[in-house]
Amino acid sequence: MDTAIRSTEIGKKMDALLSAESELFIKEYEKNYSAGESKPPDIGMPFFLHSPESDTGVLLIHGLMATPEEVREWAQFLHEKGLTVYAPRLSGHGTSSQDLAIRNYHDWLESVERGHAILKICCKKILVAGFSTGAGLALQSVIMKPRDFEAVISVSAPLRFKSFSSRFAETLNAFNLFCNYFGMANLAREFMKNNADNPHINYPRCPVSSFVQVKKLMKKVRQSLPDIDIPALVIQANNDPKVAPSSGPAIFRLLGTDKKHFVWVDYNMHGIVRGKIAAETFKEVELFLASYGLINLQPLSRASYCER
Repeated sequence: MDTAIRSTEIGKKMDALLSAESELFIKEYEKNYSAGESKPPDIGMPFFLHSPESDTGVLLIHGLMATPEEVREWAQFLHEKGLTVYAPRLSGHGTSSQDLAIRNYHDWLESVERGHAILKICCKKILVAGFSTGAGLALQSVIMKPRDFEAVISVSAPLRFKSFSSRFAETLNAFNLFCNYFGMANLAREFMKNNADNPHINYPRCPVSSFVQVKKLMKKVRQSLPDIDIPALVIQANNDPKVAPSSGPAIFRLLGTDKKHFVWVDYNMHGIVRGKIAAETFKEVELFLASYGLINLQPLSRASYCER
C-alpha cells in the first residue's frame, strides 16, 4: 500500500483487515498442508492492488479448487486501467482439498464479504467480478446486497455442467455420508480427479461435497437472477469442456436488468482469464466498464458498445 494511504486512519484500518486475511491464510495453510498437493503459500495468498487516484474498486473472485493467483492477470489488467482491485481467498482454498471438503458456499460468501469490507474503506464505487464458481459468488453477492455494487461481471459461471457424471454428485455425496456414518469409509468416494487447466494453481482432486455446494449455490443464483438490475456482463467460452456453454446465454436471459451484455469467446478450454485467450476476455471487460463510465476509454460511447 502507498505511504499516502498508510499514514491515515483509513489506511491503518485497511492494513489491519488485509493483515488479518493474510494471517488467516497462513494459519489455515499450516494446519492443512498436504505434501504433494498444497501449493507454495504465495499462490494462495489474497492480494490487493491499490490505485489511489481512483474511487472505484473491483472485488475479483477466483473459482473452485483455485486461488487468487488464478485471477492475477485479470487483476493486473484492471489495475493498469486505474482501478483498485482486491482478490480474496475463498475459504478452503490455497490449502488442501481435504480442507475444502469441509467448507460450504456460505463460507465462500463470507470470504467475499470480508473482501468487500476491505474495498469499502477506500472505494466509493465497487463492482464485483468472478470466474467460474467465483462468477456464481459474484452474482449471489449482488443478489444479497443489490445496492452495494455498481456492476457485475460473470465469466464462465457454472449454471449447468457438461459432464454426465455431474448429475449424480448429490447421490454420491449422500452415499459418502452414509458410509462415513456407519463406519464404512473405505467404500466412500469422496474425491474426483480434477483435470486442471492450471495445475500449478488448482487442486489435483475435487471433493464431491464441494461440487454439490457449487450446484446448491448456482440453484440459488438461478432463482434470483431476475432480481439483478445493475449493469451486467456475461462471458462464456463456446467450447467449454467443463461448464455447459448454454450456461452463459441462460444467465443472460434470466438477468432482470436491461443493461446486460453477452459475449462468446471462441475457445475449447474452461479457463479464459489466463494466457493468450485472456486478452480477448479482458478487452470485452474493458469495453463494458468504459461504456458505463467505470474506466476511461476514448473514444467510446455507451451506445456504440450496446450495438455490438
